[in-house]
Amino acid sequence: MPVATRAQRASLDRDWLLRALLVLQAPRAVFSALRDDSDAAAYARQEPILALVWLAGIAGVLATSVARTLLDDPTRDGLVVAVWAFIGGGLYGALAFWLGGAVLHGASHALGGQGSYRRARHVVAFAGAPVALSLIVLWPIGIAAFGGDLFRSGGSDVGTGGDVLFWAAVGFGLWSLALLVIGIRAVHGWTWGRSLATLAIAAAPIAALVALQTLF
Repeated sequence: MPVATRAQRASLDRDWLLRALLVLQAPRAVFSALRDDSDAAAYARQEPILALVWLAGIAGVLATSVARTLLDDPTRDGLVVAVWAFIGGGLYGALAFWLGGAVLHGASHALGGQGSYRRARHVVAFAGAPVALSLIVLWPIGIAAFGGDLFRSGGSDVGTGGDVLFWAAVGFGLWSLALLVIGIRAVHGWTWGRSLATLAIAAAPIAALVALQTLF
């Protein structure tokens, strides 16, 4: 590979690593850059996307009801929780990445969008940056405050402190949804109304699946 080509690729890689952080501050500029769906640009985004998806996935599984009872079994310890979160987070993030990208792609095309499935997945990944951030900012605080009780029924996290942690996690999730709308609008050049409609259409099958799970 020519030296100039390697330098250009390295520069593109650095640009997207920086954008993985910048999306929290200037999301419109980052999502607008996703309009470049060339193979070179998509390749340069692979590492930051993997990091965002995995970190957000770990934060996601830690917020589930399953995580709240992991240490109810006395044979489990913190190492088990860490391994479970790492592996489960990777799977959870991958599911959100591929399935979320699929429903977003379908919803966008239903409203006249022309983007690729790959770009839809990348929009989902960068929109998950706030949830990924919560793993670094929010969960260490929760673990410092409540320790293993976060993963045990009836622990010290029951009450106001636990409620604050829960609603903070919800806040990060809502931040991600806001970024998703901004991303849809930026990559397609649509109005806010059309972008919100796309999100609603994309969320409908996921909401239906959740509703079915509660019934059975």
